[in-house]
Amino acid sequence: MDQHDWFTELVSRALELRHAATPRPYWPQRRGNGLSHDGSSVRDARRDFARLIGEFADNGYLAEVFGEECVDDHSELPDASEVIDRRLGIPHLWPLAPETWDEDTFYGLIEVFHDLVSRPRIRRYHSYSGCGWHHSEFHNGPARILYRDKVNELLREAGIEYELAAEGEDLGRLVAITDDARSALVHRALTDSAPDITTRVRHAVALFRGRDTTVESKRSAIVTLAGILEERRALIKDQLGKDEGALFEIANRYDLRHREAKQRGDYDEAFLDWIFWWYLGTVELTNRLIASRTAG
Repeated sequence: MDQHDWFTELVSRALELRHAATPRPYWPQRRGNGLSHDGSSVRDARRDFARLIGEFADNGYLAEVFGEECVDDHSELPDASEVIDRRLGIPHLWPLAPETWDEDTFYGLIEVFHDLVSRPRIRRYHSYSGCGWHHSEFHNGPARILYRDKVNELLREAGIEYELAAEGEDLGRLVAITDDARSALVHRALTDSAPDITTRVRHAVALFRGRDTTVESKRSAIVTLAGILEERRALIKDQLGKDEGALFEIANRYDLRHREAKQRGDYDEAFLDWIFWWYLGTVELTNRLIASRTAG
């Protein structure tokens, strides 16, 4: 059978071909049982993370902080476990043993290695006595971008609803995942604000989205944004007229700013989330209004 005959027969029997389908889940997947949507678990993610760090180490991304052995250099290398301990406050974490980590240790290591990796620009092979590869001229910026991309993909595939922040005061720290629209809003608010405003927005965003955020930190984030909007009240009033008062009434009446007895505090935490995104969106809007007036 030549290629033409094979293709003709394939077309004629197309209806017999089986369609690709997602495998039916087995009992543990259907019952949950600590598994994510793709069948992985937090425990799997820890092992995957340890393998990922091994790949970074093999490619010289930890050589700047941990050093490298060389048959011609008998200097004592830094103790990798102590390097991690000084940052994280937990001893004996190197070599990595993911089966021993609790959740806090796992997440802490994710953040620590973000700050430790650096990309070598020069890589040379030392052939004497099979010494191996040596690395030099390190730069952490590109390494951290790659690290965030790899780790965030790992967390996403494991169904873990945190990611390493790519910008802001909490750069390289685990934050709650938001949808693309709100992520874009955060980016615009951080990049389009005046320097003094950017500092306050960065602080508010870090307070709000941190992995260890609390109701009080969310309140503080909202108060920070409300302070920015208060300074721009004249601009907002010019655009909204008498409706501008509603923007501040929320923060004043609902136990957020002045904390007086007459204020209301009996509301769900989701209410804080709504106010935060509303206020952040308004900060971004006023940034654009200010920019357009300046340009005009």
